[in-house]
Amino acid sequence: MTDRLRVAYLLTQDHGGPVDLTVRLAATLIASGEADVRVFGPLPRRGAELVEGHHELIAVPRKGDLGAARRARAALRAWKPTVVHAQDRRAGLVSAGLPRVVHTYHGVPDDVSEPWFRGTRGAPPPSRYTRAVLTADAVVARVVARTVVPAPSMATFLTGRLRVPTHRVVHIDNCVSMGEASPAPGPVRKLLFAGLLVERKGLDLLLEALATPGTMPSDATLTVAGDGPERARAERLADRPGLRGRVRFLGFRTDVPVLLRQHDAFVLPSRMEQQPLVIAEAMAAGKPVLATDTGGVADMLTVPGAHRYLAVPGDVHDLAKQLRALFAAPAHNGDLLAASARSRFSPETCAQQHLTLYRDLAKG
Repeated sequence: MTDRLRVAYLLTQDHGGPVDLTVRLAATLIASGEADVRVFGPLPRRGAELVEGHHELIAVPRKGDLGAARRARAALRAWKPTVVHAQDRRAGLVSAGLPRVVHTYHGVPDDVSEPWFRGTRGAPPPSRYTRAVLTADAVVARVVARTVVPAPSMATFLTGRLRVPTHRVVHIDNCVSMGEASPAPGPVRKLLFAGLLVERKGLDLLLEALATPGTMPSDATLTVAGDGPERARAERLADRPGLRGRVRFLGFRTDVPVLLRQHDAFVLPSRMEQQPLVIAEAMAAGKPVLATDTGGVADMLTVPGAHRYLAVPGDVHDLAKQLRALFAAPAHNGDLLAASARSRFSPETCAQQHLTLYRDLAKG
């Protein structure tokens, strides 16, 4: 093994938070010149140009595709990386057993509730299938060299509930692109939601809250960027008195940072999250964020001098209360949010923390 780091990133998806994070991290390391980098996986749907010349196309379309997994491992071995960094659940399964593997654990399966995740007594457990998935996650976390978690709450879950040794878990914040901040000059009227349209993201709760009498000012609007199985239901919920004609569905978009600059505030009413990239993007744009107190969201939005808009997960009444406060505020401390995002979630900060981890593993 040479002294120069060779970092292989493994993906099995072409879009989503883990893919966006990997592209930014890889591109930042490439630009720094501090490591040789190659991304193995499908061509990313967003930001592929940032890793052009440093990408090798492989496909592992299903967890049970043993042939595809063998080919992926062979491609990784042929490149002779110092460290393999698996960036999604399937990639973790594929790479487990290779030397010096890092796995980022971005989140638990969709039917894990916030109360069960936090260990609340009497909280209903997830399905048997999900518990089997979590058992496999625990095995992978014990086999790989390190598991990176973006939120301290996930570290607590892994070490407490899944019994992963503490020394194998490392907390590193996610990173997002840092465009120019454009704080809203006055009261919030143009809301933006961006995310996969699945039940977990809570768009149905947001629409119910906005439809609550006295919540949404007459000149306020909501833009929905994203697609998924809940879109048809969300469109039906938006087609009601008080909301009809004021909710715009854009479908899947790759220009979320642009959309953030065009809106006054961002809202993410999820039933369960860890450290959503889009919240960091909204903060970097200087936009106030209304979100639910789940995972590491409260920690992200704790910025001295800036108001936190946090609702109880799954509580439409509390969500409506926070929305009224957001709409009523005459101004917001967008500059403080942007400065906080730059200090915590910049690609350069994230890359340096990962480089420290990779170098520590290379020494061993």
